[in-house]
Amino acid sequence: MIDLNDYLILGAILFVCGIVCMATKRNAIGVLMGVELVLNGATVNFVAFAHYNSVFEVEGQIFALFVIVMAAAEAAVALAIVLNFYNNHATVDIDSAEELKG
Repeated sequence: MIDLNDYLILGAILFVCGIVCMATKRNAIGVLMGVELVLNGATVNFVAFAHYNSVFEVEGQIFALFVIVMAAAEAAVALAIVLNFYNNHATVDIDSAEELKG
């Protein structure tokens, strides 16, 4: 039988994998995949708490829906930025983005 701890462990593993991916990848696509993993780990935790805790029954589902919508919007905007950067510089390497510093 699967209980709350199993879902929390899964969410923590996804979160840590996302943090490691964001910290180690040098291209923008890898960093964006790390951000998506972090958001998915948080969503798993929200849904698990909504299922196993009667206090957060509806709120957990609503938060999960907001996280999914935010992740979709983030992916669309970030992909547009990456494609524009690639058109201008012919690379998606984050270290070559020195001129973007304000």
